Amino acid sequence: MPLEPPADEVELHVNGEARRLRVDPRVTLLDALRDGLGLTGPKKGCDLGQCGACTVLLDGRRITSCLTFALMHDGREVTTIEGLDGDPEGELHPVQQAFVDHDAFQCGFCTPGQIMSAVALLAEGHAGDDDQVREWMSGNLCRCAAYPNIVAAIAASAGR
Repeated sequence: MPLEPPADEVELHVNGEARRLRVDPRVTLLDALRDGLGLTGPKKGCDLGQCGACTVLLDGRRITSCLTFALMHDGREVTTIEGLDGDPEGELHPVQQAFVDHDAFQCGFCTPGQIMSAVALLAEGHAGDDDQVREWMSGNLCRCAAYPNIVAAIAASAGR
């Protein structure tokens, strides 16, 4: 008889909703979000924390969700691209709209992580100039090289 892997219960407050999951202690937050909750916005890119495709907000701060275990975040607030608040009438979040307006994506694979990092960067006050934006967004890679448009979208979101 094969052994079943151990499972523990974790409660995550995901996009404003309390969600309980039974997870193997080795399950990353990224895998819990994608496989356990069906939230496919955060992407599994490098699975090493180097590309930023899995970026989510944890208690309002950006993290690479592939590098942390789900069980470590019991009771904490996780925001994914699916939970980014836009207008109640269905309009996009201002950063999402800026990405559309400035054509700041091509294939779209990195876009959720880029947007989540941009939202955090703006909240942190790191959008003073383009060089500062580039520095604080350096953990998010784009294979399509849409970087100038991403910087322009963030600058527009910052009111520059």
